[in-house]
Amino acid sequence: MGSEWPIAELKELCTKIGSGATPRGGSNVYLDRGEISLIRSQNIYNDRFTPDGLVFISQAAAKQLDNVTVAPEDVLLNITGDSVARCCLVDPKVLPARVNQHVAIIRTDPNKLNPQYLRYYLVSPSMQSQMLSWAQAGATRNALTKGMIESFEIPVPPLSVQRRIASILGSLDDKIELNRRMNQTLEKMAAALFKSWFIDFDPVHAKAQGDPTAGGLPSHIANLFPDSFEESELGPIPKGWKAKPLIEVIEVNPRRTLSKGTPAPFLEMSSMPTQGPSPDTWRIREMGSGMKFINGDTLMARITPCLENGKTAFVDFLAEGEVGWGSTEFIVLRPNGEIPPLFAYLLARTDEFRSFAIRQMMGSSGRQRVPAESLSKYMLITPEENSPVFHALGPV
Repeated sequence: MGSEWPIAELKELCTKIGSGATPRGGSNVYLDRGEISLIRSQNIYNDRFTPDGLVFISQAAAKQLDNVTVAPEDVLLNITGDSVARCCLVDPKVLPARVNQHVAIIRTDPNKLNPQYLRYYLVSPSMQSQMLSWAQAGATRNALTKGMIESFEIPVPPLSVQRRIASILGSLDDKIELNRRMNQTLEKMAAALFKSWFIDFDPVHAKAQGDPTAGGLPSHIANLFPDSFEESELGPIPKGWKAKPLIEVIEVNPRRTLSKGTPAPFLEMSSMPTQGPSPDTWRIREMGSGMKFINGDTLMARITPCLENGKTAFVDFLAEGEVGWGSTEFIVLRPNGEIPPLFAYLLARTDEFRSFAIRQMMGSSGRQRVPAESLSKYMLITPEENSPVFHALGPV
């Protein structure tokens, strides 16, 4: 930002700054579909607004929240909990909408501040660091107050410059979003192959029925699969493959070294993706108490409802030799030997594995979690670990 630009407090540049509210009746009045959206913290990420988990409320419930009606181009800021400081523009497709008490509406004065420019400034590393520092200063849970938000100091270039900055950064965002969608497509292809090869054994079934292409695979891949089944304790399995407990194929919570108090990349549960391999964001934080991981590890939530929601990530965002850390509610998975790291991630994404993990959950209602050791009961059917079948899956 140019040092010659004037600085102003956010309250001087906005027509509205305020948090939402919970409808009377709480979650009991939420609807799966309807005319009025209720935006919550799980819909707001620094790189996008997501409709995942969006709920709706009736006209009567919305009437009680008229003072927190969302307008086009409002900036939405998470103000409590683990997702505090996440910020985005409202998606116009979800309007009309209200926000709950965990989200603040920031409505800029269009004659003073461009909302896209403000959003990019609020998600900048310096502002994210400032907001997280302020939010953690309280005695209880992380929180940003209205007074804090109003006091944010914002560089204010001319509106033409603000729009130009927003346009350039928006073009970069568009390219990032395109890459993200491409990666999701590639992951879906890899996940489909994984299920076909290692759970349904489609290529083996095809070859056993006389199809040498194993269902249309290239010959160099089709030749990797057997053409018949043999009996095992789990029933028929591909000939030459073995039924093994998970811990013989994948290490659970492998040992990683990171000294307490060492600044290192920290991943919150709230940033874990429910789709795709990449976390939404991470930050540097001094090591405290949590699970440690390195590139190539798979992280899976073990607590309800995060496990049921599919919170799973593949770690590839660390520097070479770097160790990161995160929630104690992560389970870390890493394939043994020559099996590529991708195998554990694709397994953790399957409905079969997640359903098995859910059945192992223990504890009181609302705080149930999977004991890591219980995953040893899961049986995998695989070739030998040096089999080229594993590597034929390709990268995420």
